[in-house]
Amino acid sequence: MDELPVAVVGAGPVGLAAAAELLERGLEPLVLERGDQAGSAVAAWNHVRLFSPWSELVDPAAARLLEPTGWARPSGGVHPTGGEWARRYLQPLAEALGERVRFGAEVVGVARRGRDRIVDSGRDGEPFSVHVRSAEGEERVLARAVVDASGTWTTPNPLGGEGLPAIGERAAADRISYRVPDLAAERVRYTGKHVVVAGSGHSALTALAALARLGGGTRISWVLRRGGIGNTFGGGEAGQLPARGALGLRAKEAVDAGLITVVTGFRTEAVERTGGSIALISADGRRLEDVAEVIALTGFRPELSWLSEIRLELDPTLQAPVALAPLVDPNVHSCGTVYPHGAKELSHPERNFYLAGMKSYGRAPTFLAQTGYEQVRSIAAELAGDHEAAARVELIMAETGVCGGAGLFDEPELLTLSAPPAASN
Repeated sequence: MDELPVAVVGAGPVGLAAAAELLERGLEPLVLERGDQAGSAVAAWNHVRLFSPWSELVDPAAARLLEPTGWARPSGGVHPTGGEWARRYLQPLAEALGERVRFGAEVVGVARRGRDRIVDSGRDGEPFSVHVRSAEGEERVLARAVVDASGTWTTPNPLGGEGLPAIGERAAADRISYRVPDLAAERVRYTGKHVVVAGSGHSALTALAALARLGGGTRISWVLRRGGIGNTFGGGEAGQLPARGALGLRAKEAVDAGLITVVTGFRTEAVERTGGSIALISADGRRLEDVAEVIALTGFRPELSWLSEIRLELDPTLQAPVALAPLVDPNVHSCGTVYPHGAKELSHPERNFYLAGMKSYGRAPTFLAQTGYEQVRSIAAELAGDHEAAARVELIMAETGVCGGAGLFDEPELLTLSAPPAASN
């Protein structure tokens, strides 16, 4: 088994960092990425700017791997967009890893060789059998360990308030988007129309701040499942993540100026076609009429179906590893209460299998790249047999450090707000 690679699923920030950490430990990584480039998911939100500066977005082992290639490290205090993060860091890192990264390789299943999940005998002595689908067909790759850093980008939560799509949501798919819009490319789609933004996280605030600038009679409704706005805008100038605070203030200004109508306590139960528009119906019978477009930003969830033969131990609520779930449960903790963690909290009954990165948080809504880098540093140390280093915490974060996300906080022009025209009300 020592001759086999460690399979890393996903060539995003955490997956590539895992490969760099493993390589530095003398272990051979094999990164399997279904997209055609490093950071395929990051590139999909290339227009969105991160809260974290460059100083918090580069894994230390990755930087050490890149330095001999002549890579120019970006200025630490600058906050990049997703596109810049992919172009200036993730893609050069994948190039430095060379043939250890395979693109167009989709992992469709993982098991123990010759064992399904119910077989105990000899289980830990068998390598992992990673089933991969590519343009050439399907194959089986054997691995000594597996780090699943595939993220949650491909599985957004639905608009429906029960965790399932609302009745009629699938039929209205042409009117519903589950991503922060790129208004440079999609301006016509939203300008002058009634747009509903659903969600209370940073992605929703980003969309609201951008839509508020459209003008042209654009009408914006902000749908919240909770009974009030509460602390949705964040800590403002008092927060330890200034970019996030600025985003919240910008969204608040738009609400206060009347550019955004807030609809609270609205859990979407059904979506109806009404002529050339759609209507949203809440569980208590309220209706939002004449809606042209819906932007549902209600979070993400892990895709676990292809791990059906792996013995995972997941929290029944969050679908995160059971030792990690209490640390990230949004029902209990604020963003500032999660401390760095590693192999111990991420382990499962299936020896040498780990969920890492955003996927390790299950349905918890916030994550920071630094957290993922610490996770894979610890996992690599554990797999290399350095249990002391695996247990050691090597990352010190700000109190609000686990709240990552993206925002429109550093545009050169200030957001100028004015009362909306009568047609927008």
